[in-house]
Amino acid sequence: MLDSTLILIEFIIVFGLMLFVHELGHFLMCRLFHVEVEEFGFGLPPRAIRLFTWQGTEFTLNWLPFGAFVRPKGENNPEISGGLASASPWVRLGVLLGGPVSNLLMGVILFTVMFLSAGRSDPSIVMLQDIAPDSPAAAANLKAGDIILKINDQPITSIEGFRTIIRSNANIPVTITYQRGNAASATITLTPALSSEGTGQAGVYLGTGLRPVGFLEAVPLAFQTAYDQCRELFMVPGRLIAGTINPEEARMVGVVGIFDIYSQVNKMDAEAAAAPAPRPQVFRLSFIAAISIALGLTNLFPIPALDGGRILFVLPEVLFRKRIPARFENLANSVSFIGLLILMVLITINDIANPIVLP
Repeated sequence: MLDSTLILIEFIIVFGLMLFVHELGHFLMCRLFHVEVEEFGFGLPPRAIRLFTWQGTEFTLNWLPFGAFVRPKGENNPEISGGLASASPWVRLGVLLGGPVSNLLMGVILFTVMFLSAGRSDPSIVMLQDIAPDSPAAAANLKAGDIILKINDQPITSIEGFRTIIRSNANIPVTITYQRGNAASATITLTPALSSEGTGQAGVYLGTGLRPVGFLEAVPLAFQTAYDQCRELFMVPGRLIAGTINPEEARMVGVVGIFDIYSQVNKMDAEAAAAPAPRPQVFRLSFIAAISIALGLTNLFPIPALDGGRILFVLPEVLFRKRIPARFENLANSVSFIGLLILMVLITINDIANPIVLP
């Protein structure tokens, strides 16, 4: 019970941080383009206290400890001088992009941290993931986590290379050079057992190891990972139509569903730490980065009430210098906002009725 409560508190903080970063992006763009901001709220209304005022902006603490919000001056009224709605279309476009882009950048930063802390998978590094009991590998005192360097002085640069030599040496002793942790390499003799298929077997479960990466390599890897995720999200509708993915795999999830997944990736990190060959605990970090990118990308969808929908109303003014009347824009945003609230309720009900279970 205590663990579940701690995970819930941790999730509220993490998810709130993503929302805070989104609103901070809007705020910074307002400051950059000299758009007055009346309030920057920590949490969601109702207001608890006013913390301080800085350069005309009230910073407040609100009762719902979830995310943040920004209230620019004249957000929806173009007749208010110095406000957002009365600013040039390019300024409004920049402010609207500030939130989603901040979430995308947050995802890239988290992926960078992940690669710096865990490294990247390298197929040329063959690592023992686990050792079968009473196996030749166990008798030779090999341990999970050992990196196989050579067999009979032949360098091992792939899992298939390891298997080929072991299979062809049933009941024939082979010399294995391995490295355990940061210690110097060592050599043991192992005699592969004869399997029912007539080939040699060592009794090991193999995987690829990780190699460390520096900052200059981690950053491009992070951008590539973020790009790959964005591409996968864009391809989901087409794959649903083509029937190449199960609709359940592409279902929309709300806060409850995200929390269910977050709880499971927490468990995966705990299992990684307790595994015979300890693995980097990056499932949670990777998931937070993925959700941040999904949040930024979703907000760019051309749906009124979302940043992307508001951008859609700005584009005619940017392209043709024809502004859509503010009353039509405000009406579309209000109706869409109600629709989004109804959709969120339906998604939440589905998340509760059909909890998400990771494979």
